[in-house]
Amino acid sequence: MGLLERCQELFKTSNLYEVLGINKEATETEIRRSYYKVSLKVHPDRAPEDPLATEKFQVLGKLYAVLSDKEQRAVYNEQGVVDEESDALSQDRCWEDYWRLLFPKITLQDILEFENTYKGSDEERQDVIQLYVQHQGNMDAIIDSAMCCSQDDEPRLCSIIQAAIQSEEVTAFPAFTHESEKKKKARRKRANKEREEAEEMQKEMGLGDEDDSLVMMLKQKQKSREQNFNSFLSDLEAKYSKKSGKSQRGKRGKK
Repeated sequence: MGLLERCQELFKTSNLYEVLGINKEATETEIRRSYYKVSLKVHPDRAPEDPLATEKFQVLGKLYAVLSDKEQRAVYNEQGVVDEESDALSQDRCWEDYWRLLFPKITLQDILEFENTYKGSDEERQDVIQLYVQHQGNMDAIIDSAMCCSQDDEPRLCSIIQAAIQSEEVTAFPAFTHESEKKKKARRKRANKEREEAEEMQKEMGLGDEDDSLVMMLKQKQKSREQNFNSFLSDLEAKYSKKSGKSQRGKRGKK
């Protein structure tokens, strides 16, 4: 059975882009990021209750191998077919190794270095503006979704958004421009409660220095906002794997 037929059987669609939840115009980065997030849901180690997890994971690997190859993607876009005999779809390939090659495990130092370069960067500005539009100015959702962000960053994020509104880069959503003081206070109250819980966890875990505090912060964030925490790691690993993916692009021969 070919790749498109397997996608239809396992994911209820033979459209490779629909399987990843993206459109045909998606960039390489968007394809990589979406592949990572979808493959996490069916990774055999993370979905032991799904008897088809391994098959889904393998099919996703083949799907990404097609869409990440410019020539094969072009053929698929134009003709709606894939070359089942290509090296990229070799049955001998270990898709688990292939996945790890694309998404190497990140370390605490990676997170620290990324945070230092990300905050205040144009990349962060674009991400914040995208979240603002996506959530139509809802600051609760924006702060929960923004990478490397805590309640202390709210004034900085608001200034980024306000500048974009003044320059008419984005629409002035009432949820942002007319947010009630009551809602702002409720958000600060939740943040203070989370901070207190985090500090208590830090004491219980015997953590003290900056690196240990970051570990504690991540554990606390995982406990209180697991979905956003996983999204944060997904985005971070996707960003960190860009160079790795490029360096391996010429090594997709048979294994």
